[in-house]
Amino acid sequence: MYVCGLVIPVPENAYEAYRQWAESSAAFFREYGCMEIVESWEDFIPDGSVTDFRKAVAARAGERIVLAWQVWPDKAMFEEAEQRMHEDPRMDSAGTPPFDAKRLILGCFQPLLVMGRSPAVP
Repeated sequence: MYVCGLVIPVPENAYEAYRQWAESSAAFFREYGCMEIVESWEDFIPDGSVTDFRKAVAARAGERIVLAWQVWPDKAMFEEAEQRMHEDPRMDSAGTPPFDAKRLILGCFQPLLVMGRSPAVP
């Protein structure tokens, strides 16, 4: 299992546009082997004294935070899919995302502990 995580500032009034963009993107990622995608719209994000989700992405007034993650079978499959997806002409025709992509945070992770999911990480 390999996890790709994102923190994205999205204009509050772009909720539906983001939902549609995420749905379309999920179908595309599934074609390339992504096993699961979770897109989560901000519900409760406390202000931190040093850092928090908003500060991390320089969120502006009127923006909400999306926390998203993708689960891939393994790192090799993710890397292969990334290369192939960027060669797919649909990647360029997907349109402009309904958020400022320069401020999103992206990171990929090897699971350390998995609870409630099979198969368990060795």
